[in-house]
Amino acid sequence: MTTTQQRNWIDGDSQPPDASEGDLVHVARSLAERFLLEFVDLEGYDIDPVLVARFPAAVLFEHEILPLHQNGRQVTVAVSDPLKIEPLDELTTGSGFYLQTVVAPSHQIARHLREVLGVGGGTVSDLKAQAGQHGATLDAIELTSGSEEDAGASAVIRFVNDLLAEAVEQRASDIHLEPMEQQLVVRFRIDGLLSVQTVPPEIHPFRAAIISRLKIMSQLNIAEKRLPQDGRIKLTVKAREIDVRVSVIPMLDGEGIVMRLLDKSRAAMNLNSIEFPRDIDQMWRGIISRPHGLVLVTGPTGSGKTTTLYSSLMEIRSPTRKIITVEDPVEYRLNGVNQIQVQDKIGLDFAEGLRSILRHDPDVVLIGEIRDTETARSAIQASMTGHLVLSTLHTNDAPSALTRLIDLGIEPYLVSGSVEAILAQRLVRRLCVHCRERYCPDCQTRRVHQLPDDRPLYRAVGCRECRGTGYSGRVGIFELMTMNVRLRDLCSRKAPIDEIRSAALASGMLTLTNSGVRRAVDGQTSIEEVVRVCAGWSIPSVFLSDPVPAAKPIWQA
Repeated sequence: MTTTQQRNWIDGDSQPPDASEGDLVHVARSLAERFLLEFVDLEGYDIDPVLVARFPAAVLFEHEILPLHQNGRQVTVAVSDPLKIEPLDELTTGSGFYLQTVVAPSHQIARHLREVLGVGGGTVSDLKAQAGQHGATLDAIELTSGSEEDAGASAVIRFVNDLLAEAVEQRASDIHLEPMEQQLVVRFRIDGLLSVQTVPPEIHPFRAAIISRLKIMSQLNIAEKRLPQDGRIKLTVKAREIDVRVSVIPMLDGEGIVMRLLDKSRAAMNLNSIEFPRDIDQMWRGIISRPHGLVLVTGPTGSGKTTTLYSSLMEIRSPTRKIITVEDPVEYRLNGVNQIQVQDKIGLDFAEGLRSILRHDPDVVLIGEIRDTETARSAIQASMTGHLVLSTLHTNDAPSALTRLIDLGIEPYLVSGSVEAILAQRLVRRLCVHCRERYCPDCQTRRVHQLPDDRPLYRAVGCRECRGTGYSGRVGIFELMTMNVRLRDLCSRKAPIDEIRSAALASGMLTLTNSGVRRAVDGQTSIEEVVRVCAGWSIPSVFLSDPVPAAKPIWQA
């Protein structure tokens, strides 16, 4: 952070978006020196929950104050901003304790408060008071949470806002709210893995109010609790635009909600941000520059398929080329690209949208997903009439996409004649560069993973920068299969998938596991993470001795 950013933050402005945890520690240490106060690093600090419970949670959360320890009538509290004197006076008056202040990083204070009091712990007392005003009837609170005159004071609204802000702060891609018989389970998906979030037990009786508030924000029908519903929320958190896709499904103990967070400020839509390996990058740029043909990207939900396709469109976008997309939903708005939102309720599905846009003279067409025979047939016909068609398909690997299209009812000769390339991809967690540890694997590990004898590997450790996980962010691993004469012949003859895979490997295709091993050797991820993502279907075939004749080892770029 620059000096100006530090001064602005000290004066109470919003946190700079590029502030790392190391920056926050540096700022807190500078504040302590400036005001002649003690600096305390709270990493690994044990907090007494009984002592914290003696102070009003709302004040602690709002002003980032954390009680550390008590000595008689004196309590040492950590603050992030020593200039805030009023809340300290309020706590002194209300508790009767004499407060001695020390300075600590704001993110550490917030983290400990969440661990002790739970996410949204600052709204618990207000929720109880609001319930008391309505005779403890949750239906009344549920209606109040949606009224405009109470929007500023509603504790339910503030709890939902705190929940969304915390998810953005932790870089979560999804929020899961799962109603159980006696509780509301909140989980965040961070770097591909779900983690349970601590919430105050007093929140659980207000499940219906929280769900209703989210449905109101998503412009959904709060009276409909028997059918699934989908909606969207647009937020601005710390000057960052967040688009939230909301899915509501009725379950046994209430309505469950999953929210997908799309951070537009972090969505760098260009091929350089995808970090393709050098050989795949060159091949892929050539593939998406072709005038016609069908190009598929495969992988499970959340594997980065849409990001890859969006980045590809931005790469080939030009004033001389018309690009039209049909998506469900439209995740990001792309300048220079005509985007259509699928609306099944009025009959505008992928197949109908594709038939319509072909009359608009496009050069490139993006179909969000090939789900059925009609969409697949329309996509192939478009690719064979002078259009470049990009789409996604749910298969485990690249060769399986050919058999998947045939299983949908497409004639094998049409599949072999239209498909140009298939890219399978996954996302593996990236090792934290601040704490990753070098080590030399044993001989068996080197033999199984085909590793060079003179290259060390890295493993996860955990530090403050990565919140103790050892990983920060994700990076893609890829399997690119380009069609050739041999593969087209096998496809037209409906050859078994194992024969198609062997032919692809013989032609130089790098498997997902091989790509992951490359990432591990380069120090970007760990072998354990590659095994976690690729285990079950690709590792046994890849690690057989001499699976295909190779001109060079897989670790070489």
